Amino acid sequence: MLLRCLLCSGVMAFLGRAARRLVAAVRPPSSASARIVARSYSSEHTKEKNVPYEKTLKQDGGSSGPTKPLPRAADVVVIGGGSLGCQTVYHLAKMGLTNVVLLERDRLTAGTTWHTAGLLWQLRPSDVEVELLAHTRNVVSKDLEEETGLHTGWIQNGGLFIASNKQRLDEYKRLMSLGKVYGIESHVLSPAETKDLYPLMNVDDLYGTLYVPKDGTMDPAGTCTTLSRAASARGAKVIENCPVTGVQVRTDDLGVKRVKAVETPHGTIETPCVVNCAGVWAPKLGQMAGVRVPLVAMHHAYVVTERIEGIQNMPNVRDHDASVYLRLQGDALSVGGYEQNPIFWDEPLAPVLVLLVHIQPLAPVLVLLVHIQPLAPVLVLLVHIQPLAPVLVLLVHIQPLAPVLVLLVHIQSLAPVLVLLVHIQPLAPVLVLLVSDKFAFSLFDLDWDVFMQHIEGAVNRVPVLEQTGIKSTVCGPESFTADHKPLMGEAPEVRGFFLGCGFNSAGMMLGGGCGRELAHWIIHGRPEKDMYGYDIRRFHNSLTDNQRWIRERSHESYAKNYSVVFPFDEPLASRNMRRDPFHQVLTDQGCVFQERHGWERPGWFHKDGAAPVKDYDYYGAYETKKHVNYKYNELLGREYTFDFPPHHDVIKSECLSCRHGVAVFDMSYFGKFYLTGPDARKAADWLFTADVNKKPGSTVYTCMLNKSGGAEADLTVSRLEPGAADLPLAPSSDGDAYYLAIGGGVAEHNWNHIRTVLQDQGFRCRLADHSEDMGMISIQGPKSREVLQEVLDTDLSNEAFPFSTHKVVQAAGHQVRAMRLSFVGELGWELHIPKNSCLPVYRAVMAAGAKHGIINSGYRAIDSLSIEKGYRHWHADLRPDDTPLEAGLGFTCKLKSSIPFQGRDRLEKQKQDGLKRRIVCFTIDEKVPMFGLEAIFRNGVPVGHLRRADYGFFIDKTIGYGYIRNPEGGVVSAEFIKSGEFSLERMGVTYKAKAHLKTPFDPENKRVKGIYA
Repeated sequence: MLLRCLLCSGVMAFLGRAARRLVAAVRPPSSASARIVARSYSSEHTKEKNVPYEKTLKQDGGSSGPTKPLPRAADVVVIGGGSLGCQTVYHLAKMGLTNVVLLERDRLTAGTTWHTAGLLWQLRPSDVEVELLAHTRNVVSKDLEEETGLHTGWIQNGGLFIASNKQRLDEYKRLMSLGKVYGIESHVLSPAETKDLYPLMNVDDLYGTLYVPKDGTMDPAGTCTTLSRAASARGAKVIENCPVTGVQVRTDDLGVKRVKAVETPHGTIETPCVVNCAGVWAPKLGQMAGVRVPLVAMHHAYVVTERIEGIQNMPNVRDHDASVYLRLQGDALSVGGYEQNPIFWDEPLAPVLVLLVHIQPLAPVLVLLVHIQPLAPVLVLLVHIQPLAPVLVLLVHIQPLAPVLVLLVHIQSLAPVLVLLVHIQPLAPVLVLLVSDKFAFSLFDLDWDVFMQHIEGAVNRVPVLEQTGIKSTVCGPESFTADHKPLMGEAPEVRGFFLGCGFNSAGMMLGGGCGRELAHWIIHGRPEKDMYGYDIRRFHNSLTDNQRWIRERSHESYAKNYSVVFPFDEPLASRNMRRDPFHQVLTDQGCVFQERHGWERPGWFHKDGAAPVKDYDYYGAYETKKHVNYKYNELLGREYTFDFPPHHDVIKSECLSCRHGVAVFDMSYFGKFYLTGPDARKAADWLFTADVNKKPGSTVYTCMLNKSGGAEADLTVSRLEPGAADLPLAPSSDGDAYYLAIGGGVAEHNWNHIRTVLQDQGFRCRLADHSEDMGMISIQGPKSREVLQEVLDTDLSNEAFPFSTHKVVQAAGHQVRAMRLSFVGELGWELHIPKNSCLPVYRAVMAAGAKHGIINSGYRAIDSLSIEKGYRHWHADLRPDDTPLEAGLGFTCKLKSSIPFQGRDRLEKQKQDGLKRRIVCFTIDEKVPMFGLEAIFRNGVPVGHLRRADYGFFIDKTIGYGYIRNPEGGVVSAEFIKSGEFSLERMGVTYKAKAHLKTPFDPENKRVKGIYA
């Protein structure tokens, strides 16, 4: 009866007017209603909405049920028939796993793939992405045609990157140098040469261009159809018109959640593995299994022009400074780009309905309370806004037998379906934004106010466009993530639930490489390449369901997608998410913070006062007031260079103070875990490459490996005395116990790696995270002992407190765990301090150090000091595709013992066969900066690239580390290195380099032992 009353037209009209007024009154800063004033080059915008491809896979007449019978069981079920789903099922079948099913709710490509621009650019500022793109190109241009005899629609017309200034051209030259290592042809062209190549282009404002002849375009329907046929030929099943309605999860005997089955309206498929390739619908699919999928949906658009005389066979164009791309479309162009005010697929006027509920004192309050049951107050707003479409009614199950109030509100005539589910709990209102399940082969109306900035950039670059009409518009949903990188890998919440989504409109371009890696991940437990930058575990668990963080970061990453990738850039969105106890004290002393894993960590110290990080201003978009006199942002802006940054001398001072005196580093963002339990010793033996089972009080530097022998982590492990709990400094243990200190930026990755190994091996252990409960400062330098001897109540002599040991001591009346370690190659100690004791201990250290000239120092200095000493940074010069032997860390491996550990068999074989690649240290005499990705040449032949580079202030040279190979496929021996003449190419310029088998700084490790000449 209640629903019947609500459906009457009078109530509907009233609710529509009320909702419109409500949205106008409480529109949040993130609403995409900002408008720009732009001239139109035609008197009337086209209303035609259509993709520019000759063929799509859309079928008239609607669904008629699954295209194939569902199997009872499968080894893997891939959900989503777009680029990633098709590439994943193809590569799974190609690797021999044939009992695989792909389920698509409509037809292949129906969600976002069908309207993609399909561009493929081979060069990116990442060696891994260059390799992924190369594989995609091979699959679509060669492999599929050879396997099936079908043409995928690949067109090789080349790519042209436009530079309007020196910095942009420098960035392109960096890409060119990296491309030489991978055999990718590219050429830097002058404006005149660019005009010869592309006669229709305006080159008057160009600084230069980068031309890549073998770039091209892909056809979504042709590619996905061919992938499907190739996979089916190997035994995989591709089933269309079969939506997924649920994912069953079981809990095993150890309490671990695992995938059990996939539910559909047409039957259930038992499976231990699900792959979420559902694009913008991936969060909803994740919710079915209790998995967080941190992405947002945005409108992403391009327009297709009428015919342009003389455009045939021209390369595709990326004009990053104008934030626009021009894709060749036969005898026309597709024009698109990335704007600073993208439209989220959940907002007003484009359309949008966002109701923010703030239950806080002094905050605007919007409270919508509907008391249906004392225990289940629920408000469901169901908004369906499309002309001529039937009303969509959702059945929302809040809890068994709980009544549901459904309000059907018709808001606007031009908007798609939006569902807002607001579950109001006491003091904890939750807003859930859902996108329509029925959005297949559909497009939005283009918002010309938002899009016109791209038209103006395109007209400037190709002036003939001013007299060219628009044939059609293509505006569809795309999924975007917090760092503009995909979400891949096994979800931390549920074993067997894999992600392959969030591709930021690059799903076609990255699909082949990522599909292969995802297939390898599923079959072998890890990908072949270093996929950490795409791994869902790169995000801390506290962030992946934080809507502010997801939304702000995704906006900033979208808006800056075409910005120059500078070495020292930092995000402005969603900062101050995690702060340690020293944060305010260091801010007051001029600390310029970096963001890692949600933490604010010290970058370097500005001499002219505080530069705090402010709340995100969306760069002034959406009618948000842009910050003025924003000191932190101004300091970042000065760092936007490929030369030495303007604060080079400040970082030099921090480094040399540490080398000659004493410096304090706040390293509180480190992960701090305890490993205890009946099987803790067995687990430690298996997990860690080094023998960590020395006497209690020892601290050991070690690696953790994957099954292929690749380094999943480097960390320190301290063996503890058994005893009662004294948290956070000591856990309760009546047996073996270990304290793990891990780089904070990769703590979540480490946590999940350890947990996964414990589960797979069946070890009975407890892993406890106390990262938030303790701060950590590191006091380093020749004078560190003199300073700390006044603060700590223990003898710090070499005999009483040797290197690589630890003990619980008193510091200024507070209990701390002191460890004699160094990340910078100097005499020093770390103090691991309970949170409430951090500031008193810090102040005592600074007071004792005042007469010794003690200073604060940050991670920019650590980067320089550590590379100078030859210490590795995980995910820079040590990655999951590097073994410890290749990385020069053989000393961390207990190969001389008989103790088994994960990956040991691979290391033993590699040691026996000889190293085919290994890390080498290089220095150059010229005073030029390097940042990594510079090409390494031996006797004029490319043999690798720098993974990491910085300036070593003590040796006064640029120093870099990179892995080199023998071009003839042989062993990379010491003699191979000694006998070669090496050079490094930076932005197209070659510099003679000296190769070092040992670090040029303190190769005998005297300084960490307190031996100073």
